[in-house]
Amino acid sequence: MEHQESHRLVRAMGRWTLTALVINSIIGSGIFGLPSVVAGYLGRQSPLAYLLAAGGIGIVLACFAEVASQFGAAGGPYLYAREAFGRFIGIEVAWLFWLAKLTAAAAAANLFTNYLAEFWPFVQETVPRLALLAGLIGLLAAINIRGIQSGAAVSNVFTVAKLAPLLFFAVAGAVFILRTHPTTPYLTQAVASAPIRSWLEAILVLVFAYGGFEGALVPMAEAKNPRHDAPFALFVSMAVVTLLYSTIQYVVIHVVSAAALTDRPLAFAAQQMWGTAGAVMITVGALLSVYGFLTAQMLHTPRLTFALGESGDFPRFFARIHARYRTPHVSILVFAGMVWCLAAVGSFQWNVTLSSVARLFIYGFTCASLPVLRRKYPNAHAYRLPAGNLFAVLGMLFVAALASRISRGDGIVLLVTVAVASANWLWSRGRRGEMLISKLE
Repeated sequence: MEHQESHRLVRAMGRWTLTALVINSIIGSGIFGLPSVVAGYLGRQSPLAYLLAAGGIGIVLACFAEVASQFGAAGGPYLYAREAFGRFIGIEVAWLFWLAKLTAAAAAANLFTNYLAEFWPFVQETVPRLALLAGLIGLLAAINIRGIQSGAAVSNVFTVAKLAPLLFFAVAGAVFILRTHPTTPYLTQAVASAPIRSWLEAILVLVFAYGGFEGALVPMAEAKNPRHDAPFALFVSMAVVTLLYSTIQYVVIHVVSAAALTDRPLAFAAQQMWGTAGAVMITVGALLSVYGFLTAQMLHTPRLTFALGESGDFPRFFARIHARYRTPHVSILVFAGMVWCLAAVGSFQWNVTLSSVARLFIYGFTCASLPVLRRKYPNAHAYRLPAGNLFAVLGMLFVAALASRISRGDGIVLLVTVAVASANWLWSRGRRGEMLISKLE
């Protein structure tokens, strides 16, 4: 299989570092903002939506586990689609992936300033907000330029830091509910009390909450053993995140009587249970979590444009490696600048929705690539998912069902992205033709 190695980068990420990166890539702004959105769709039945979304995303994730285990180079879903369907589809997926990651990181940056306003209301003003975002994003860019080891170490620290308050909230909140509230079988009423469209729209936004794992698969050129460690990291992370998310949603809708009406549901619930100290704890936890999510985005997303530049599908300067630190410094700086711009002009809700919609197509193409790669490389040294072809079909059906809820505005943005990607393909095709002519001459 082509493009298996990228020898200019350093393999420094082990199994548990990769697992931490996956968790850090999933848990970010979503869990602190989406409980209100999901409660608005389904009310008391919303915890079941997290389980249903986990089931659907779990099918997609299982397909990713097999496909990712076959690659040892940077690129992630772009590389999978290119290998399975050719350069044109690969570039289309790359642009959709880039759109999803840019908007996800921008959403996290937006939410960071929202929560920081609890301590510093002045941050909501335009100039302080933009200056703060520039400092926060610039710091992460500098850390990641200095090396994959430093970037991964910061990601590990923030993973632990974000999980601690969330685990406390989930466990202590569940104990609080058991002691103060009688149990009611809400989940048995779920299907009967909400229309199908509400379930589909709730699960669509939860694609944002559970998504992000695909980004952690981009820097596989810097993982020690991607073929064995990628499936392990994906399955362990999904189990941890599903249990945590479902419990947190259960606590929120039982503690906050009007959960759909607040933009900081966890902080409000913590205040109801433990007073001001609880709200402060969760607010600090939210800041750590969101910033930790940004550290993960800054680590893996620039490796996508690096892979595109290395393969000739983007201008070659995206593939430049820092002479001292051996990192794709140009791609890191470009990503940081674009995240800052999107955070400056967009809102949390807009960025979340657009990121979720773009991810659907990435997931669909990766599921479709599983049977294609099995036929092309039947003896590949890789993880094999039991009933993998069935999982691929189910994953594509899940994606198609959610894609039916895409709004006209989001559809227009996607069409523009596809058009730009097509122009990119024509440019790269013409460039390769010119290179071939020059060689013949």
